[in-house]
Amino acid sequence: MKGIRQAQKAGHKVVLCSGRNYGMLSPLLPYGFDGVVSCAGGCIEYGGKMIYDCPMTPAQQAKALDVFQRNGVYRTIGSRYRTYTDEGFKEFLAENAGSKANSELLRWRVQIESELDIRPMAEYDGEPIYGLTFMSRGRERLREPIEALQDEFNFCIQDTDACGIVNGELINRSYHKGLAVERLCEYLNIPLEDAVAFGDSMNDLELLQTAAAGVCMESGSPQLKEIADFICPPVTEDGLYRGFQMLGLLGQEE
Repeated sequence: MKGIRQAQKAGHKVVLCSGRNYGMLSPLLPYGFDGVVSCAGGCIEYGGKMIYDCPMTPAQQAKALDVFQRNGVYRTIGSRYRTYTDEGFKEFLAENAGSKANSELLRWRVQIESELDIRPMAEYDGEPIYGLTFMSRGRERLREPIEALQDEFNFCIQDTDACGIVNGELINRSYHKGLAVERLCEYLNIPLEDAVAFGDSMNDLELLQTAAAGVCMESGSPQLKEIADFICPPVTEDGLYRGFQMLGLLGQEE
């Protein structure tokens, strides 16, 4: 929080940008961000005002949910405020508790076991959803979903786990985090040349490519680190604050 305050005091706008929905980001909102990009760019809020909102159409929702379920792929879906996951997903994560190669699997394990309001899929009542994350035992199960959905969606697939687990995100081709940066900069009349982005997973690829300076966390995806302009320490070692320092975003430090 100190880094955010100092950067804002120095005249910078600090925006939270995530693939998670607004509800799952609620623990971070008290940090005082100027804006929030949620659902991988499907929702953009700034100063409490919604400036972009693009959920899936009902037909897209039905098609996506069906093809993943039919192929035995675990689904987690997010509306603007709620998150639903397939029954059995928690047990699946527990079964693979020894796997440490997949950072996203570890992140989901922490989120499922935390107090975040992640509900069983049986409670989903058809409200508009923005994105779908998936976890599969091997790539073969993803063959039909990719064939069926690739015209309308991008498949952002993370690094394959050592145990053969493949996970990723289904993102509407109408948006991604990089486009969110462009839309927000245009809204604020800020040139892209002044944009700086921090990320750690492959759904941050377009984000880092779009910003003038792209920073990957040391704990992030190896592929993302290859395209990043800079590497900063992991979050557990005050990585964001130290990254802000490295790029001179903190002004006169207190």
